Order: sequence, then structure tokens, then C-alpha cells
Amino acid sequence: MDHSATTPVDPLVVDAMLPFFTETFGNASSLHSFGNEAAEALSIARQQVADAIGALPEEIIFTSGGTESDNLAIRGVVPYNAGKKHIITSAIEHPAVLNTCAFLESLGHEVTYAPVDADGIVDVEKLEGSVREDTVLISIMHANNEIGTIQPIEKISRIAKEKNIYFHTDAVQSVGKIPVNVDDLGVDMLSISSHKIHGPKGVGALYVRKGTGISPIVFGGNHEKGMRSGTENVSGIVGFGKAMELAAMRLDADSVHMIRMRDSLINRVFDTIPHVRLNGHLSNRLPNNVNMSFKYVEGESMLMLLDMQGVAVSTGSACSSRSMKASHVLSALGIEDEFIHGSLRMSIGRENSMDDIDYVLDALQGTITKLRTMSPLDEK
Repeated sequence: MDHSATTPVDPLVVDAMLPFFTETFGNASSLHSFGNEAAEALSIARQQVADAIGALPEEIIFTSGGTESDNLAIRGVVPYNAGKKHIITSAIEHPAVLNTCAFLESLGHEVTYAPVDADGIVDVEKLEGSVREDTVLISIMHANNEIGTIQPIEKISRIAKEKNIYFHTDAVQSVGKIPVNVDDLGVDMLSISSHKIHGPKGVGALYVRKGTGISPIVFGGNHEKGMRSGTENVSGIVGFGKAMELAAMRLDADSVHMIRMRDSLINRVFDTIPHVRLNGHLSNRLPNNVNMSFKYVEGESMLMLLDMQGVAVSTGSACSSRSMKASHVLSALGIEDEFIHGSLRMSIGRENSMDDIDYVLDALQGTITKLRTMSPLDEK
């Protein structure tokens, strides 16, 4: 129940990757037949990724994952457009975006953090009101990694286009779960990560629309048309391409399957466990995301007790949960601390079943009852 952190690699993806560890092991930059085979594999994968999001293959830059893609989008656009030093993002972005913006602030750039409402949706009017003459980039995630709320990307992209501002979205959580088409969204750049869609870890991509002014942040041998130097991870990219192809094929069926389980879990928790709240928008959320807060208990205690019963969940974002800091996302929503510290993110995958939901609900009920009995704050 922690698929937003990572997913198991699909067996068909493993099958596609295996030859590139042994028989077809060439370097895609080599000019001999071994290199040509690797280069052809990259070309096929690039087409698979592009097709899945409605892009052109030459608009796909392979990276090591979502974090690097976010860095390349933000750090690549800003220096290319000298003289424009203002960036707009939101208060609930992934740390890959927030920490990159913080780094640029340390270099003298200015960042505006657009607020969100109680459901985690960006205030579009305030975002538009923060646009300046020197605004170079707007970066707003497609769907939040903690609470699953889906943002009005199409509205924001229209603002960016009208103001001649580049627009980037982190779509790491949304790709493979809801329709993602770069033209429909109207974005200039879009980040993807392989391991969120049943592909291998350590590989991802940044979509960069033709005509977008962007500079590389990694320098070397001119790989990926000079935008991301370093010998390509051929096996990983092949797996990523196959995972994207499968995600596009299975999107409708997977979405219906996960929504059924998601809604069942949410409704049954509300019916059986008191002092609980749902975090994020009730319906405008990812098909697989359930983020709930339980009063009078600590998230870390719930996580450990559930883990002992074979249930893997998160207290927020797997990228930051080990820091044990209060969620910046839930804080931005104005949620009380006692609920923030009792939050759990349960994220469903395509291989889960309703039997799993039954088991999780039973385990959760027992866990909450046990912890509340021990809590001095519980209302008896």
C-alpha cells in the first residue's frame, strides 16, 4: 500500500531489459554494430515514452529520474534566460522542486510560493497576481505526491502562455494513473520517473517542447543531444520505455480498478473509525491515493505496527519521511498539528485486490484501537 513511493517492476519490463545486461551490452555512442543495437533500443524507448504523453521523440531527454528532471527543467531554463530571475511555484511541491528553488534563491533569484486551499489546490488567481515582468518560469506539479490532489494545469498553462512564461509540471505521480498529454496540458516541460509506473529505478525523462530555451546542468560527452551527458543507462531506458507503453495500454482498466479500491477503503474507514479526516480533494485526486489523518495517534507508530502485520504505508512522502518532520504539504493545507502527526498515506497499485483492502482495513482498525488505548490524549 505504498505504490506512490515505488512499484514492483512488471515482469514484461524485466523481460525487455534482460538482453541489454548480457547479449546486447553495447554503448549507444559506439559506432560498431554493438553500439548501433543499443542506439536503436534507445530510439524505440524514446518513441514509446513520447507516444504515451503525446510528444515527439526528439522532445524526450532521458535522465536518472524525477529529481534530475525537475532540476534540469528549473536550473536549465533560468540561466538560459538571463535577466529574468523570478520563479513561481507552489507551497506543496516535491522537495526536488522546492530545494532546487531554494538553491536558486541562494544565488540571488526570487521565488514566489503560491498558496493552496484546504484541499491542496493551487489558488490560480493569486498565482496569476504574482506574475512579474521578470518571471521566467512557473513550476506546478500535476498531482501531489502526498495527498493526491490534481492541479488545474490547463488553467495555469494558459496564464503562462499569455504572459510568455515557460511552464513546467512534475508529473511523476500522475503519469500512468490519469491521462497525461503534453498538448492538452499546455506545458513546456514535464518530468517523469520510471519506478512509479512499474519500471526500473534510476531512470526517468524530461519532456522539453521544441523551442524551449534550456541549458544543460550536466556536462560531458554530448549525450542526449548535449542536454544530459553521460553514457546512457540502456537497460534502464529500455525498461522505462516498455513500462510507459504498458501504462498507456492499461491506463483505463487500471484507473477503474484502483478507484474502486480507493473509494471502498475511504468509505469503510469513515464508517468504522472515529476521529479521522481525509486529506486532499475528495474526488479530484489520483485514483490510487488515500491520505488520512487519525486523531490521538502518531503516524510513525501506525506505520510500524502496520508493517509488523505485513502492510506497507507511508507517513507522507517516502522521499522525506525519514526526516520525521511535519509534512509541509499538510501544513500548507492549514491542518491542525494533531492531525498532521497522525497522518498515513496509503497508495494502491494495479496488483492490489479487494481482499487486500479488507486485510488493510482490519489491520488499521486494530492498530488505531491499540494506539488510542495507550494514548493519554484519547477522549474516553
